[in-house]
Amino acid sequence: MGQVGRRVEGPRCVAIVGPFGGGKTTLLEAILARTGAINKFSSVDSGSSVGDGSEEARSHHMSVEANIAETEFMGDTYTFIDCPGSVEFQFESQPALSAVDLAIVVCEPDEKKIPALQVILKSLEERNIPRILFLNKMDKCTAHVRAVVEELQKASATPLLLRQIPIWKGETAIGYIDLALERAFLYHEHAPSELVGMSETDQEREWEARYSMLETLSDHDEVLMEQLLEEMEPDAERVFGDLVEEMRQGQVMPVLIGAAEQENGILRLLKVLRHEGPGIETTAKRLGCPDPAEGDAILQVMKSIHTSHGGKLSISRVLKGAVKDGDVFYGADGDEIGRSSGLFHVQGQKTVKDNRATEGQVIALGKLDVAHTGTTLTTAKAGVDPLDLLAIPAPVFGMAVKPTEHRDEVKLHATLQKLTEEDPSLVVEQNQDSGETILRGQGEMHLRVAVERLQGKYGINIEHYTPVVPYKETIRKGVTVRGRHKKQSGGHGQFGDVVIDIKPMGRGEGFVFSESITGGVVPKQYFGSVENGVKDALVKGPLGFEVVDLTVNLSDGSYHTVDSSDQAFRSAGTLAMREGLPDCSPVLLEPIMNVKIAVPNDVTAKVNTIVAGRRGQLMGYDARPGWDGWDVVESLMPQSEIGDLIIELRSISAGVASFEASFDHMQELTGRNADLVLQAAQAAE
Repeated sequence: MGQVGRRVEGPRCVAIVGPFGGGKTTLLEAILARTGAINKFSSVDSGSSVGDGSEEARSHHMSVEANIAETEFMGDTYTFIDCPGSVEFQFESQPALSAVDLAIVVCEPDEKKIPALQVILKSLEERNIPRILFLNKMDKCTAHVRAVVEELQKASATPLLLRQIPIWKGETAIGYIDLALERAFLYHEHAPSELVGMSETDQEREWEARYSMLETLSDHDEVLMEQLLEEMEPDAERVFGDLVEEMRQGQVMPVLIGAAEQENGILRLLKVLRHEGPGIETTAKRLGCPDPAEGDAILQVMKSIHTSHGGKLSISRVLKGAVKDGDVFYGADGDEIGRSSGLFHVQGQKTVKDNRATEGQVIALGKLDVAHTGTTLTTAKAGVDPLDLLAIPAPVFGMAVKPTEHRDEVKLHATLQKLTEEDPSLVVEQNQDSGETILRGQGEMHLRVAVERLQGKYGINIEHYTPVVPYKETIRKGVTVRGRHKKQSGGHGQFGDVVIDIKPMGRGEGFVFSESITGGVVPKQYFGSVENGVKDALVKGPLGFEVVDLTVNLSDGSYHTVDSSDQAFRSAGTLAMREGLPDCSPVLLEPIMNVKIAVPNDVTAKVNTIVAGRRGQLMGYDARPGWDGWDVVESLMPQSEIGDLIIELRSISAGVASFEASFDHMQELTGRNADLVLQAAQAAE
């Protein structure tokens, strides 16, 4: 420690992350305006910003996908990836974070954002990604910044290191004091800040805040600690060296302040990125990226886009080597991914063609149809092991979808595949029992946007509705019943005659068929046909659902040497079941799920109330492993009660709750709830 870190050269890649509403897209716009990548700053509300360029983002006034933009600052190239803040769309940032050098975490000075901030920081901490906190909207802040940082510290496992403090005029921040530079600056709207002298009061505030900053840095620098204890002023080289190294190693999280909408604090942020941020060499090492043979390259796919006219684009970062248009790419085990058709730089919704990309650059590769988001690519025929395996979150909300026009059925399934390639946190299921196509994702808005894309981008009109709950039915008592199928219609007739014993079995034991025929009254060759006929009747029982957990024994019957056949005995088996099942006291069964709900522990009691209100059985709760201040509540809950559960959970948890649900068992459903299910089934019929 103590030596100024080497300033990184070459292209840099920076993620902009943070809770919803913090001003991430506005910060990107301010950076692009300040660096000259765009002619002027455009507010997000105007609908003309580089970020949030999709129809869905602009109609909902929120980021719904990662937006990418490239710019230059003082001779260095930067690619910024503006990531959605809503928890429903946060998986968009995960593949991108795999290959960034650093993350700017944008948060407004609001303690209500702490739960969402913690979710985002946890992802960065687990990947050991260096990070800076940009405390935005300082023009609207009236609280003491150090008190705000102290509150936000609850969200971070890494110490927050305040690098700047505001200069106040009344209750308005009109500038800032940089504690490392020991200089004061006044803000000018949409212009660089002005260097000014410090008042005596501000000088005292600066000394106190700077000492606190140095104390935190000294936790990892014994020499600095000794200098502070001996009241020696450390030299600037040691201070900046510690700031650089401790940030790069994830030991501290520097806090800068500003107001992106006025472009205040932007230039200083950019200079910190330039002089202190890590580069591609550090990122490749963090990912465990091997050195390829000379002339080969290794890339990480950060995002997939299906364009209207240009086909699929795989936005990738070159971790090692260089690539050119037309290169052939390989994946794990040397499997050929394909030959690229076009290299493009991405600027929001626009692309600019190029023919070569060097180490550290972010580039879009054209028409690599087999390359998925999160894939590691190489030009080496030997292949390369994946550098970062994506952990896809469990879906928490689902809807059944179907095209309004039957002719769009095939097109819908092809388009859903494109959607899941662009966003792997969307899951498509085919329910074999109901025949439904079910789209699952991270929340109601997540799926709403997916449907809007199906209709707007791909031109498929969609109907969507709540998926059918897979109710079943069983029996409470047994009966013995005869089923006789006899038909004469000229020539050979049809004859099958069976006696079966129907009995209930234990929950979850399924279906068992047996026979106890004596004397050959039903020839052995027809046993299978009888079983098939019985199964035909189980598809839909007297209550209208699949019948489970019963045993059927073929005990007697008769046959005709000429008119008996497989089909006749199959029909006899079905007739016997349909006659006997209504007399077996049929009862409805509903699926019960094991539900594990993760929430901040200050709302655990409210979760318990929600579980009880949804006919759930609380199994207990415990601290969430590795998550300070969070609990996991485990319960058993009917599947029918889970459909909109996430909406209620997020409303009590500042939008951060999640859950995982898995099938546990089937349970009898009686009374009014059963009546409602049966009425709905009859109405649908």
